[in-house]
Amino acid sequence: MTVDDDIDSGQDLLRAAAVHAWSLDRTLGRFRAGSTTAPGTGPGAAPTGLPLLELPAALREHGYRTVQLCHFHLPHRDATYLAELRAALAEAGVVLDTFLVDEGDLTHPSEAAREEAWISSHLADATALGAARIRVVAGQTRTDTAQADSCAALGRIAARAGDLRVVTENWGDVTRDAADVRAVLDPLAGAVGLLVDLGNWTGPGKYADLAEVTAHAETCHAKAHWDGGEVDEVDYRKSLSAILDAGYSGPLALVYDAVDDDEWAGLAVQRAIVEDVLR
Repeated sequence: MTVDDDIDSGQDLLRAAAVHAWSLDRTLGRFRAGSTTAPGTGPGAAPTGLPLLELPAALREHGYRTVQLCHFHLPHRDATYLAELRAALAEAGVVLDTFLVDEGDLTHPSEAAREEAWISSHLADATALGAARIRVVAGQTRTDTAQADSCAALGRIAARAGDLRVVTENWGDVTRDAADVRAVLDPLAGAVGLLVDLGNWTGPGKYADLAEVTAHAETCHAKAHWDGGEVDEVDYRKSLSAILDAGYSGPLALVYDAVDDDEWAGLAVQRAIVEDVLR
C-alpha cells in the first residue's frame, strides 16, 4: 500500500465519523422542544441530560466529526442561541451535515399549505446553524396524488432555501419503495436530493431498492437493526454494500436505536462494522 493509498483510506474512514443525534437521545435526556424538560423553562424544570450546547465537544471527544440534528432538539430558536450552538460546533470542529425537520405533512389532504409553511419556517434555523442540508419528510399521508404533491411542495421549499440544500428521505408511506422515491425526485431534476436511510425499508427487496435510489443520495442514515443486545450484522453489511457498490460517496451518519442505554458503546459497535466495510 502506498502513502497515497493510506491517505485515501483514512479520508474514506472519516465518512464513518458521523452520527445522527437521535442515536444519543437518552444521553440528551430524551429532550423534546417545548417539553417540561427544556433547560430553564417551565416551573421547576431542569435539564435531565447533556445540554445540546455541550454535544459538539462530546462528539469530538468520542471521535465524531460530523453530526445531524433534529429540529426538536433545539431548546430555543432565537438568533442568540443558534449562534451559540453554531460556535460550539465550530469550536469542536464538528460539521453540521443535516438539520432534520422530523414533523410536518406535505401531503395532508386539507392542511398541506399550513404544513408546508411550518416546515419552511425551519429554513432560517438551518441556515443560522450553518447546516449543509435540511431534510424534509416527503409526506405523512399517502393519497392517489401523494408523490406528485410531495414533488411540487419540495420544489417550492427548495426555491425558498437559497444556498441551503433541501433533501428528503425514504421514510414513511409516501416513499415506501424505490419507485415512490423516484416519482417524487425524478421530476425535480436534482433540485432536491435524498437522505438514504438503510433501516427504513425491510424485506428481501430492500437492497435492490437502496441501490436504485443511490443516484439521488448525498447523505445517509447508517441505521442498523438490533435484536436485544445483538446487531444484525449481516443485514447491516448488505445494506451498506448496496449503496456503496452503487456509487454512494457521502457521509454515513450512524443511527443507534437499541435497548442498551450505553449509546456511545452501541455507536462504536456500528462504527467498527462500517469502517470494516469501507476498507
